[in-house]
Amino acid sequence: MNIPQILVTESAKEHFNHLIAKEEMPGMGLRIFLDQPGHPKADVSIAFCPPGEHRATDIPLPLSGFTLYVDKASAPFLEAAEIDFKKDSLGGQLAISAPNLRGAKPEEDSTLSERVNYILNNEINPNLASHGGRVSLVEITPNNEVVLRFGGGCHGCGMADVTLKQGIEKTLMSQLPEITAVIDVTDHSMGENPYYATT
Repeated sequence: MNIPQILVTESAKEHFNHLIAKEEMPGMGLRIFLDQPGHPKADVSIAFCPPGEHRATDIPLPLSGFTLYVDKASAPFLEAAEIDFKKDSLGGQLAISAPNLRGAKPEEDSTLSERVNYILNNEINPNLASHGGRVSLVEITPNNEVVLRFGGGCHGCGMADVTLKQGIEKTLMSQLPEITAVIDVTDHSMGENPYYATT
């Protein structure tokens, strides 16, 4: 069993122990799992786990005062994750950072498509999601042109060209200098692009 390296800060442990104490149930633990692991919409959830209600395949992480049960299918995506509780004037909020949440970072010898998709899923789409949008890779041409298509709230948006040039293109080309161009093939007026055909 591969136990993921998850850092739970002292502040987070204190916060969790406080919440668990309110439940007044001896042996109460917590369970962490992902919704759509490895996907651009991947999300982390932490829930109470009463005694005996964790899954047989869960990986137990004993912490001071409680056990954190890690969903086995989610474990690889939680590797190197950090769970922190940031206190503020309103009490505070839980902060979870998981660099592998939407998939492991590709190796240096990975294909350009794999490296582009990693950046789209981990850096670009999370930002676009706040506007209800997303962008997906259509293809990479033999000349290393990255062909993209917008969707969701970015589809038909008058600012899509600015987003492409100032945000997406700059991000991709700064990290992957072999890219020669970034092209948007979305037909923002019709919802599809009847003029574009892959070769």
